[in-house]
Amino acid sequence: MPELPEVEALKDFLTEHLTGHEIVRVLPVAISVLKTYDPPVTAVEGREVTAVRRYGKFLALATDGGPYLVTHLARAGWLQWRDPLPGGPPRPGRGPLALRVALETGAGFDLTEAGTQKRLAVYVVADPGEVAGIARLGPDPLADDFDERRLADLLAGERRRIKGALRDQGLIAGVGNAYSDEILHAARMSPYKPAGSLTPEETTRLYEALRTTLAEAVERSRGVAAGRLKAEKKSGLRVHGRTGEACPVCGDTVREVSFSDSSLQYCPTCQTGGRLLADRRLSRLLK
Repeated sequence: MPELPEVEALKDFLTEHLTGHEIVRVLPVAISVLKTYDPPVTAVEGREVTAVRRYGKFLALATDGGPYLVTHLARAGWLQWRDPLPGGPPRPGRGPLALRVALETGAGFDLTEAGTQKRLAVYVVADPGEVAGIARLGPDPLADDFDERRLADLLAGERRRIKGALRDQGLIAGVGNAYSDEILHAARMSPYKPAGSLTPEETTRLYEALRTTLAEAVERSRGVAAGRLKAEKKSGLRVHGRTGEACPVCGDTVREVSFSDSSLQYCPTCQTGGRLLADRRLSRLLK
């Protein structure tokens, strides 16, 4: 799933390639991708893109005098830049193509989605705040005003485990499954630690890990072409998706806990005092 660093890199890429250009066609291939109908998707056609903005994991294209084209790539969506776009209209079918945006230059981009769970979403709205997912977003963890005190206030009274709290877009915007694993590894913290129980020292570690992990990932992604961002993300991960490999910090074996539709990875030595966390499919966690 694209998270804050990849979406930030896509924002920078699209700012460079879209700003000042006219959208001549928007071609929905999978009608299910459109989550709004008034104004219609054609309302952005014939308009110049004036800015590209990121809201958590959402991307919003602002058009001159017109509505925003907002997208959320969800779990398996992606943006593929094409210069030039293929000739002729795309064919509806079972392929991954969901929507195509064409510019006056002949270039443009495709929104694609792999798999059978179609969750990629496109909205055409007068203001991004009209999108419910954007309206409920918590603060951006890389914003200038997101300081350690704010993180402490957000976590105060939280009864959830820290892994789940970090992934809650209403609490903190932009962090998903992969980077929550990376942040907690950097903070030397169990993913199952109750979020409201952090000491001041632990809050400091978590805050520094949160900001540093995301900022470093953004820097690694900056300037990378859209088509290579997935590979760049994977190459920079230390524990997520690396079950069975050696932890790059201590050399212990990276372990996994599986859920019905996802999994987490962690290092026992770095994060849980050497204790293994029980797989929730079989039993409750070991504290």
